[in-house]
Amino acid sequence: MSLLACRNASFAYDGRKVLEDVSFEVAVGGYLCIVGENGAGKSTLMQGLLGLVKLVGGSVEVGAEARAGGIGYLPQQTAVQKDFPASVEEVVLSGQLRRCGLRPFFGKGDRREAEAKLRLVRMQDFRKKCFRDLSGGQQRRVLLARALCATRSLLLLDEPAAGLDPRMQDEMYQILNELNREQGMTIVMITHDVQSALRCARQIIHLNGRQLFFGSVEEYSQSAAGRRFIDCAPFRVLSGAAAKEGGAKLC
Repeated sequence: MSLLACRNASFAYDGRKVLEDVSFEVAVGGYLCIVGENGAGKSTLMQGLLGLVKLVGGSVEVGAEARAGGIGYLPQQTAVQKDFPASVEEVVLSGQLRRCGLRPFFGKGDRREAEAKLRLVRMQDFRKKCFRDLSGGQQRRVLLARALCATRSLLLLDEPAAGLDPRMQDEMYQILNELNREQGMTIVMITHDVQSALRCARQIIHLNGRQLFFGSVEEYSQSAAGRRFIDCAPFRVLSGAAAKEGGAKLC
């Protein structure tokens, strides 16, 4: 069952088309990585999926489960966010604002849910810490918990591991792998780290102002677009049971 789909979608800024003819589907529980060079339209696509960039052709279809449960969005982190003077709990709770409606405060249930999301990202012991005092990797995990509070089924992530050291990157990808495989969270992620995309994702979409490729990881590794984009470091794409076993270790 499709949770998110584009049908020949094109997007424009100020009347200028910047991305065109994009078609893909992500099933419930899927894991799609968006790859491409700088300026290829990756962030435009994600913002278009969120309705933040004008759709000028085709369609974007969001399944009923995602419409009902909301969409969690983790954008690239800004300097202002890094210095935000609030507790970790307050940051995570803010992800529930859409569901609070007219209530002027967060209830016990909201706080229990925030703590549960912090546990999923292994940050429950930092609940009372000031957000700006955390490391970069810790902040990204807190913001991921915030995005999880906004959704029941669909996460959109823009370079969630960007700027992190290798250990923190591995931890982030492992957490995302667990959210996808163990919690059933559907993930759509922009990344420049194509090797991690190949290890973790089930599907790849490659952009360069338009769609160059959409399909499985195995198909991408054999495609012309994939062969040109994947670097020369030794890498073996796993499939089937081996992919699941290897992915759990690598991601």
